[in-house]
Amino acid sequence: MPEYPFHYSFLVKDLSSTRRFYGEILGLTEGRSSDSWVDFNFGGNQLSMHVSDKVPDSIPCGVVDHVIVPIPHFGCIMPWDEFHSLADKLHEEKVEFIIEPSIRFAGQPGEQATMFFKDPSGNSLEMKCYKNPDHMFTLNVKQEKYSSNL
Repeated sequence: MPEYPFHYSFLVKDLSSTRRFYGEILGLTEGRSSDSWVDFNFGGNQLSMHVSDKVPDSIPCGVVDHVIVPIPHFGCIMPWDEFHSLADKLHEEKVEFIIEPSIRFAGQPGEQATMFFKDPSGNSLEMKCYKNPDHMFTLNVKQEKYSSNL
């Protein structure tokens, strides 16, 4: 299948905190909007946030490299230097991390830096970068088998 930009639509509690978080803190460009939704350019992809009083919670149930991660979540793969600049900015803005910036799969082909945090509505995001971006889909990353109580 060819590579196309994706569109992801999700719920937020209000547009004011959403605009500040995605526009000012994450630095995304705002697109179209109404009084009940707003779009942002997320690396050439379209995020559509729709206001609701029923925003679902993420569940800490996924296990990756011995760390429990929230499901669902979304994010992007960034260049190494931009990842670290964003981590610094999130710390400065006092954004609470679910998982602090850290390295996983250390010494393996899929070695990556990753961080998890929530937007003001409680949606979980993961930003990450690969030590070697050519290994994004390398299959020989060693992991132990885990089970979860989904």
